[in-house]
Amino acid sequence: MSGDLRREDLDYPFDPRHIAARPAEPRDAARMMVVERAGDRVHHACVRDLPQWLRGGDTLVVNRTRVRHARLALRRTSDGRMLEGLLAEPMERREWLLLVKGGRRLHAGDLLEVVDGRGERAATLQCLEKTREGWRVRVPEDQDLAAAIERAGQTPLPPYILRARGEHALPEAFDRDRYQTVYADDRRMHSVAAPTAGLHFTPTLLEGLGNMGVGRTTVTLEVGMGTFKPVEAATLSAHAMHRERYEVPAETLGLLRRRRAGQGGRLVVVGTTTVRSLESLPEPLPEGTWSAESSLLIQPGHGFRHVDALMTNFHLPGSTLLALVGAFAGLDRLKSLYALAQREGYRFFSYGDCMLIL
Repeated sequence: MSGDLRREDLDYPFDPRHIAARPAEPRDAARMMVVERAGDRVHHACVRDLPQWLRGGDTLVVNRTRVRHARLALRRTSDGRMLEGLLAEPMERREWLLLVKGGRRLHAGDLLEVVDGRGERAATLQCLEKTREGWRVRVPEDQDLAAAIERAGQTPLPPYILRARGEHALPEAFDRDRYQTVYADDRRMHSVAAPTAGLHFTPTLLEGLGNMGVGRTTVTLEVGMGTFKPVEAATLSAHAMHRERYEVPAETLGLLRRRRAGQGGRLVVVGTTTVRSLESLPEPLPEGTWSAESSLLIQPGHGFRHVDALMTNFHLPGSTLLALVGAFAGLDRLKSLYALAQREGYRFFSYGDCMLIL
């Protein structure tokens, strides 16, 4: 299937009982469906079995973004009303886009206190303007928002995980640890969603892969709220694709150039965010570190330049992520694999199992 997809092309039958409410323990115990694109062979394995499927000379490419503790408990100073917000993305200097449940009742000039688990104020945000996406807010000059988020913010888990848990909530400390890759870099751009395929790696697994000659290189893509936006337009090309900041370091660009010269093994790309970073690069490949924004939408018919193999989780129906993986594996085949995964009891979405497409 190729060409401009219709919205219904991205649907597939799904039983919500397959939503993973919590991750596998340990991380690399997650199941992994190994799919060979050449032929019809499918293998059922675990992430810890990766050394069986990779070989010396291959290179893992990972997104080292860090998840921001962006879910906030807010208290309006004028009346003490409690609200829930998500600090979605930075805008101008000391200004942010804030998504607020019940935000229609807010007004320009309102002050919102960020409160911690004991109900104490950690910071104050001033509402400036209501936009189509949410509220533009300002952080006063004398306040350290980063420290306030670290103290009072909560992990921005996708709503479907919280719904799947129901009354069986887990401690915030658990999600702070597990909804974060082991190689996340505090100094890099922060995200409001995890690059979930990377959640399966452990230091021991990475060390073992390194010892057998599998390299690792990085990109950074700041995962925004748009990653969850379903396709609502009649066709995929009419979908308003979100923009995300990304950065590809000189080391990774050098690797891509050497690979084009016939040096090195396969690029095993971990996650759709990493794919978008690599496939958004201009031609010819830039020198030095490259930083830009991407609104790249990948659907069947896309010619991949920098992806030999893909490790990715199972994605939501109607999502651009499903279209991207379908472009790599074949959308009709992908949907048949998703049906197989449900029959075999695989767990889906952010805390779920994964596929390795070779």
